[in-house]
Amino acid sequence: MSSARLSGVGVSSGRASGPVVRVAEPLGEPPAEPVPSDLAAEAARIRPAADVVAERLFARAAQATGDAKSVLETTAAMAADPALLGQAEKLVAERRLPAARAVHQAAAGFITALEAAGGYMAERARDVQDVRDRLVAELLGVAPPGVPELTSPSVLVARDLAPADTAGLDPAKVLALVTEEGGPTSHTAILARSLGIPAVVACRGVLASSAAALLVDGDTGVVQPSDGTVRAAHVAGKVEWNGVGVLRDGHRVKVLGNVGSPADAVAAAAAGAEGVGLFRTEFCFLSSTQEPTVEDQRAAYAAVLAPFAGKPVVVRTLDAGADKPLAFLEPDPEPNPALGVRGLRVAFDRPEVLDRQLEAIALAAKDSGADVSVMAPMVATAAEAAWFVDRARKAGIERVGVMIEIPAAALTAREILAVVDFVSLGTNDLAQYTFAADRQVGAVATLNDPWQPGLLRLVKLVGDAGTELGKPVGVCGEAAADPLLACVLTGLGVTSLSMNHTALAGVGAKLASTSFDLCQLAARGALGAHDPASAKLAARAPH
Repeated sequence: MSSARLSGVGVSSGRASGPVVRVAEPLGEPPAEPVPSDLAAEAARIRPAADVVAERLFARAAQATGDAKSVLETTAAMAADPALLGQAEKLVAERRLPAARAVHQAAAGFITALEAAGGYMAERARDVQDVRDRLVAELLGVAPPGVPELTSPSVLVARDLAPADTAGLDPAKVLALVTEEGGPTSHTAILARSLGIPAVVACRGVLASSAAALLVDGDTGVVQPSDGTVRAAHVAGKVEWNGVGVLRDGHRVKVLGNVGSPADAVAAAAAGAEGVGLFRTEFCFLSSTQEPTVEDQRAAYAAVLAPFAGKPVVVRTLDAGADKPLAFLEPDPEPNPALGVRGLRVAFDRPEVLDRQLEAIALAAKDSGADVSVMAPMVATAAEAAWFVDRARKAGIERVGVMIEIPAAALTAREILAVVDFVSLGTNDLAQYTFAADRQVGAVATLNDPWQPGLLRLVKLVGDAGTELGKPVGVCGEAAADPLLACVLTGLGVTSLSMNHTALAGVGAKLASTSFDLCQLAARGALGAHDPASAKLAARAPH
């Protein structure tokens, strides 16, 4: 391919153009030869190299703020992970491998486990790959892969960007981002939005393009050759939002945070979240070889709930199963884990695990003073929803809902809403299952675009059911983080939107600038569109 017009998934709004700078490809697999003459000395090289890498990343984190700071600190901590380093040292001693090859091989096990986990955990595999490449480069004495130093404003083109690289980008130098791989829910997408940099991911063929300069449209996902003129996207100053999710005509839409750790909760509260629409509880389980006790879970949950005393928090019960690396669940191997025993399905065979978690959540709610509700993931039928509601109420939790992330649940939303207090649409998984498109596979990322009219029509079914029965309908997938799409979702009957903390102010301010009748007009236009680009254009017309 030479310089043809290309299309990907637009994940961060704005148009910009300028000369291309290519990000170096990741390092290849280091050689297994020669065999080290002194195995102990070779193994001893690993931890000092890790210290150097971690120190560099922590130094960059000290200069960063917000989401970028958090990502860099997380990557630095991974570089010093004793489990990874210990496994690498063991490979040197037992397999007689050079240190660089041992690190690469040790990391492979962690990456495979995360990728098998699917969803949010699979997205973290890119972090481990980044740490691996930085450690290998340090051990080999070569420059680490990643973004080169930019001397002038440029459009960055890469296979994918490591979270630490994205977090360190200077918006004054980076006009736009284009990646061959990645998807709408990737770290690259989230951080590009927070930095105000136009971005297109899953743009197949961009690496083979010979264009010296590109025009990038982060709204439509179109990438095409340009004349080299530098045109920066207009980046507004700090978005002002008063912290209340309300349209200019008084129509109320709660603007909430998605959290998965105490640090996430603190960041969401500081960013003005009215509460939490999705509290992922997996962090309490992922590093455990045995099920955490009720008291351990209680303390872990209370730490996340504490910043939201007196505010609503929706806690999602364990979203795990045969596709998650949770040893204590003793899962059976499955040919297709995404369609197997995961989410609430685990509890049908192991109800005692769910009951203990519900007990811990109820206790943590009392400890923290947060207004806690619970919801179950991977619910397919009204009967499953009723089963969960019964167990949650017996545990002393009054407000109980379920996730809508399976098309069958959207199609039977009225029946499900009849037995629960609320539902929340997980648009990431709902898109994946609706389009039979793995959200981790770049080649099908365009199908997971949250602007797909087919997905929006399923959201409308659920919104209509909620309006008819007078019950709340939330969205906690990445779709909620797009300000324009937030207006469409509101027009479809959604009553709360939950997102990464970096998106809160932008969404809140956009909602405050519009009215419910305009949101309904935008929704009608998007529903009648034949593709995501047309849906965006139709939604933008009333705004």
